[in-house]
Amino acid sequence: MKLEAKDYTFSDTEMAGQEDMGATDEAPTVDVDEFDKVVGDALDDIEHVSEEDAGGKGEVEEPIVKLVSGILINAIKIGASDIHIEPYETSLRVRYRVDGVLALAMNLPLRIKNSVTSRLKIMSRLDIAERRLPQDGRIKLRLGKKKEVDFRVSILPCLFGEKTVMRILDKASLQVDLTKLGFEENELQKFLEALNRPYGMILVTGPTGSGKTTTLYSALNYLNKPNINIMTAEDPIEYNFLGINQVQMKEEIGLTFASALRAFLRQSPDIILVGEIRDFETAEIAVKAALTGHLVLSTLHTNDAPSSISRMLNMGIEPFLVSSSVILIMAQRLARKICYQCEKEEEKIPVATLINMGLSEEEAKTFKCYRGKGCSVCNKSGYKGRIALYEIMHINDEIRKLVLEGASADELKKAAIRNEMKTLRMSGMTKVKEAVTTIEEVLRVTAGD
Repeated sequence: MKLEAKDYTFSDTEMAGQEDMGATDEAPTVDVDEFDKVVGDALDDIEHVSEEDAGGKGEVEEPIVKLVSGILINAIKIGASDIHIEPYETSLRVRYRVDGVLALAMNLPLRIKNSVTSRLKIMSRLDIAERRLPQDGRIKLRLGKKKEVDFRVSILPCLFGEKTVMRILDKASLQVDLTKLGFEENELQKFLEALNRPYGMILVTGPTGSGKTTTLYSALNYLNKPNINIMTAEDPIEYNFLGINQVQMKEEIGLTFASALRAFLRQSPDIILVGEIRDFETAEIAVKAALTGHLVLSTLHTNDAPSSISRMLNMGIEPFLVSSSVILIMAQRLARKICYQCEKEEEKIPVATLINMGLSEEEAKTFKCYRGKGCSVCNKSGYKGRIALYEIMHINDEIRKLVLEGASADELKKAAIRNEMKTLRMSGMTKVKEAVTTIEEVLRVTAGD
């Protein structure tokens, strides 16, 4: 992404995420005093909610205030999910993550790095005098009369200064409708059947940034009714929902996932969400809760659905407890969608490539692929928005028997495929057939799966 001094123009390669570590000099250095001309009238509509000055320490000049506000506004305008502000030896680099891919936005003069960081600390109510230790905070902005956007702020001391990463939490853009996340009809039915069970454990797995939180929030939104007591243990709480009791973990005072789960069981819950199962203690309590009449939803960090069984066994959970408690495991990834404005049919893909992707020889010969050629709507990237790919493993009698016998992840995967489980790669190819995404995207997000 390149930012020019008078209007926004983004280069093709940068919006496609084809950056390298030496790309800092490719974007022009933006003059701080003229940044408000770049951002335009949007600065007039921004309001920092509940701003405090971290105990009155220090002041920040007006151009820096406008610069920081402009960086935040522009990120919201282009639909970024994260902002990275990084000090290097000769410049201060700003990057945005759009549709899961980081792209360079601009370079700023290195001399303003401390002022920019101080302004963000003031807005996040952090200690501006502390430059040696990591700090975490939150910024709330009001845009116009109705829209509010939260930024989760993380500041980390690095070699040339403090790096700031801000995660944008825009509740207006949160999609909590299960029918619009990317589920195919059969997979959605399996998931809804599991959600409607009175007890058991549902696990969602995938790397950071694969959309697990959105899927779980969508599930809770579907289940959220006045006659249901839903309790969640999260770290951090990204969005708050009416009717759901959400608890923020604070390990420094002993409020961990395990201790929260124990407290939940004394609160007569119907549904429990555990942000992440990362140790034996949390896993053990969650399994026992699932076996004693509660529906438990949680996440694991594994590559696919079958490996989640092995992960729980490696934590020390007995096979008979895993097979009795877990009712469904779902792996997911996020793939960028083809821009609908500039979609065009792609040149013929080699048959061998398509066969390697799981198509039959007959399908490969007549298969049509599409891609976006790049336009103003998608900032020349050819992609706009993202859709989820799902791998849903229903735990039936055959899978339970294999778990009790100590079967490997590969054996579990073969059995699940025999029982009509679609792998992540298969789910991706279905989206390619429907002209939703491209083969390159499927290969990128399902590499090694």
